Amino acid sequence: MIAHVLAALALLATGPAQGGSAQAGPGAGIGMGYQPADKDERGLWMEMDELERRFRTSAFVIRDPALNAYVRGVFCRMVDAAACQGVRIYLVRTADFNASMAPTGMMMVNTGLLLRVRNEAQLAAVLGHEYAHFTRQHSLRNLRDMRGKANALAWLSVLPVPGLAGAAAMGAVQFGLIGAIFHFSRAMESEADAGSVPLMVKAGYDPREAEKVWEQLRAEQDATAAARHTRSRKNDNGGLFATHPPSAERIAALHALAAGGTGEDGRAAYSAALAPWWPQLVDDQVKLNDTGATDFLLGALAHDGWTADLLYARGELYRARGQAADLGQAAGFYREAIALPDAPAEAWRGAGLVALRTGRADEGRAALAEYLRRKPDATDKAMIGMMAEGL
Repeated sequence: MIAHVLAALALLATGPAQGGSAQAGPGAGIGMGYQPADKDERGLWMEMDELERRFRTSAFVIRDPALNAYVRGVFCRMVDAAACQGVRIYLVRTADFNASMAPTGMMMVNTGLLLRVRNEAQLAAVLGHEYAHFTRQHSLRNLRDMRGKANALAWLSVLPVPGLAGAAAMGAVQFGLIGAIFHFSRAMESEADAGSVPLMVKAGYDPREAEKVWEQLRAEQDATAAARHTRSRKNDNGGLFATHPPSAERIAALHALAAGGTGEDGRAAYSAALAPWWPQLVDDQVKLNDTGATDFLLGALAHDGWTADLLYARGELYRARGQAADLGQAAGFYREAIALPDAPAEAWRGAGLVALRTGRADEGRAALAEYLRRKPDATDKAMIGMMAEGL
């Protein structure tokens, strides 16, 4: 297990929810012909080049030109032309909140993050955080720091262990070394937070939106705990292996950094860019089977009112849980969505599936047929077509 932990940290430091990333050299600039300077850096680059090669053909990468151009535009607004040209951004379809950046200039942004940030400024805060990891060479620094600790762990593993008491003591030393590795990463996270705010200000984004990202995630953790009747973990820092400062500390630090700052949040532009992907992202979120967090997330997004997309999403959530009372609520949410002029076609599909499941066959088939009329190129056309025809 220790070997896997060390290897994962050395090869890819993860993003705001999972760890950090790196750069090709302080001040070197991306897209300016920088090359790794020594054996450590060359090895790390080789690993990242191989990872990027796999990403280029991955079925999990979203290749939609419009969405990619939008996210890239937010990033490029904060950095200089050379950096903009050199960074390759991959949108990865997975419901977890995360982003990361490799020392070679490859950035990965999970769609779970896109679903959770509320506006363009919050997206910029996360992208700026990752770029700050990059410009400060965090992956390379982590690799070199871990080399000494990994050597120490290897040495400890071959020492004779005098009985159970000795084994316990040796284990404590090993865990202490691993803890030091992750503490180093926490310091990097604070450094990256501090580096992201000036980038937002330079681009004209409201830097106060950065702290809201973490406030929203803490509230989501509360909602998950409430639905599962457990204690909220929002104040936990993840124990020994935490790679980030506690979120309350991050909020306080970001609040101080953004004091007196103003700017735009880009809420309308963000909503418009995400709209075509909304049904797919909602479907991915619902499949996490975290009803409390998902319901909270939808309610938070509906702070200005329940839109057709949000009502459809809530219908999907309750239909997926599938209890008797849930199906009735889901049907109501679908009806409210369908009554609005901009309802997604998928709202008719959800309404039809609920109607079939609750014994209203004619109503269900009619709704499914309407879904196919509105979305003739639907990927589930064959299956829904059979259900609409009563087969």
